[in-house]
Amino acid sequence: MTPPRPAPASAPASRWTTDLGLRIRRFFLLKAVGTTVFTWLFFIGYFHLLREPVRPVAVMPLTALDAWIPFQPAAVVAYFSLWVYVGLAPGLQLTFRELLSYGLWVGALCLTGLGFFYLWPSQIPVMPRETDFPGFEILRGVDAAGNACPSMHVAVAIFTALWVDHVFRVVRAPAWLRAANAAWFVAIAWSTLAVRQHVVLDALAGALLGIAFAVPSLLLRPRPTQGPTVAADIMESRRPRVDGGLPRGG
Repeated sequence: MTPPRPAPASAPASRWTTDLGLRIRRFFLLKAVGTTVFTWLFFIGYFHLLREPVRPVAVMPLTALDAWIPFQPAAVVAYFSLWVYVGLAPGLQLTFRELLSYGLWVGALCLTGLGFFYLWPSQIPVMPRETDFPGFEILRGVDAAGNACPSMHVAVAIFTALWVDHVFRVVRAPAWLRAANAAWFVAIAWSTLAVRQHVVLDALAGALLGIAFAVPSLLLRPRPTQGPTVAADIMESRRPRVDGGLPRGG
């Protein structure tokens, strides 16, 4: 019998890209609509509490690190990129159970953040941030410096980063892709400080809040009975081998 031919060098890359492609296509419309609706519902509660605090608003203290971080108007690009980034984690879920589990956990995270803003309204101190950088006027006009602690920008970003990293590990994505995911999170977290939307204590509290929900959500997530790699193997096993050997899995 002819020995099996070695897999081509591009096979590993093809496998993880195929797996990610399948995950993106699954329930695409539901993911897109659900993420949009969920974001708007969160903003309804967020802006209501921002404009109508029910308790005296506490001013967050500055740290030495806040004084060291320069004002960087261009960081507003990374700040706004969160609204693209948050779509990655739900967009990469394979099954409806996984998608539902993700939605329930991130919903609980956001409700907890709104609970903090209700029970303990907070804002950052007035800090100069004069700039003509494009898009900055939108930030000033829409998102005032209230609802400061914990930073929900950081909380949702780190929750997303950990879920996306989990998917990348499952599909065995290359290290550079995982590094890019981590770098995107760091850029978003840094931007909250660089555009003077949050102070260091806000960001730290947001990171702790996001981790507090991300860790149990990943440990308790539904275990899929059949992943995209298994499905690909089943389909491939039905095709005869060109070298005359037995079909894969046969």
